[in-house]
Amino acid sequence: MEHGLRGKTALVLGASRGLGAAIAKSLADEGVQVHAASRNATVPDANGTIIPEKVDLGDRASVDELIERMLAAGGVDILVNNSGGPKAGPALGQPSEAWRSAFEAMAVSIFAITDALARGMIERKWGRIITIGSSGIEQPIPGLALSNGVRAAVAGWSKTLSSELAPHGVTVNMILPGRIDTDRVRELDGTKAKNTGLEIGAVQEASRKDIPSGRYGQAEEFASVATFLASERASYVTGSMLRVDGGAIRSV
Repeated sequence: MEHGLRGKTALVLGASRGLGAAIAKSLADEGVQVHAASRNATVPDANGTIIPEKVDLGDRASVDELIERMLAAGGVDILVNNSGGPKAGPALGQPSEAWRSAFEAMAVSIFAITDALARGMIERKWGRIITIGSSGIEQPIPGLALSNGVRAAVAGWSKTLSSELAPHGVTVNMILPGRIDTDRVRELDGTKAKNTGLEIGAVQEASRKDIPSGRYGQAEEFASVATFLASERASYVTGSMLRVDGGAIRSV
């Protein structure tokens, strides 16, 4: 399928590994010049052009510096908001500082980056803003209170923004990953195994039994959905949340 993305420019946050790296590579393979941002400025392997960018989403000064560099470079056509998840833990007894820190890194930072870069998209009458969420937005995941709470707030922001930008030819969507085989999911499985005393293989097998597809997804499968949303063909898709979870969420 021709996605019509050759010559476009993108900024992908959290692009050193996992979902972000897979999205950066997928876009680059479509001829997009990708700015791949992460704390260590690691560039994923790709056939296209990928430029490393350093940013710490939990550091306001670092975020401001990234914004300045992107604006100086002329802005971007595609923005992929992807932040790492916070530590696992319950809602009860969660310290206030943990909530503030998670909200700063996972919400405030992407709000600021989006606000700055969306202005150029409005001027060009074309843009794609894609935010990576979690299935926990629709069905809260036990033991991930910080992620469930903050990502739900981001979902409300994304939906609101989609209506504001639609008249300008800019789409705003979210993708909700389920159990995708990434370092993050493996870390969570390891934590659950430690807390329950089970072998990690048993934890993973139990998870697979709850997924109608019977397996974890691959990062490349997830990236294909992001690439479609970034494409010309997805110009009438906005304000949506697409699940990529193998059918794990049972609600309509």
